[in-house]
Amino acid sequence: MNRGRRNPRTSNVSPNLQPAGTPRFRYRVRFAKTGLLRWISHRDLATLWERIGRRAELPFSMTEGFNPKPRMQFPSALSLGVESLDEVLDLELSEDWAAEKLLQRLQIDDQPGLQINSVEQVDLADGKAQLAAMDYLVTLPDDFDDAEATRTTAAIERMRLQDTVSIERKGKPVVAHVATDIPVLDLQPNQLVARIVTGPGASLKIQDILDLLGLSDWPERGATLIRTGMTLKGETEHS
Repeated sequence: MNRGRRNPRTSNVSPNLQPAGTPRFRYRVRFAKTGLLRWISHRDLATLWERIGRRAELPFSMTEGFNPKPRMQFPSALSLGVESLDEVLDLELSEDWAAEKLLQRLQIDDQPGLQINSVEQVDLADGKAQLAAMDYLVTLPDDFDDAEATRTTAAIERMRLQDTVSIERKGKPVVAHVATDIPVLDLQPNQLVARIVTGPGASLKIQDILDLLGLSDWPERGATLIRTGMTLKGETEHS
């Protein structure tokens, strides 16, 4: 028996990268995610933002614990394959930067398919961003014709006459009140537009709307799903 050696004791202290009391400053970044970038997962998008931040040498505020991460939060995960002209990311820095400085630093990266639209500093005391509503447009399929336009218009009218609609997600029903949760649903000459108001629980997605209308195959036929706007609780409709 080797009595001269002791097994090292594993420390239970978290290896925090920043000392307690390090200041935190929150910034709201609005960006577009288009082209081939719409095919990356939400997790990969978060990883991409970490890499962009490190290349830009941002002084991230880090989480505590054994696996520190930059403090970042997306109020809504975008479904795979859906483009967006208005996504929201809240990130935190340990230094008080001017919003314009952060905007310029992020725009230098010039990631294909990622366009930084705006940056504003927000108050930590306001809490995390919460989604209130989403606006979408769906381009029409390549073979869309007058007969399908008539069928689609009729399907929209049938939905508007219903009090509620529902889909099943992960074995549980997701119910939406048509008048309040889908206040906009309209077939226009070159696109379908929709507005989805979110509630405290799970909300419909744009693909759910297509499924309910009997238009599930539109993406396979060349239609593109695009989120055109996100409205957060406590703000007026973002333009």
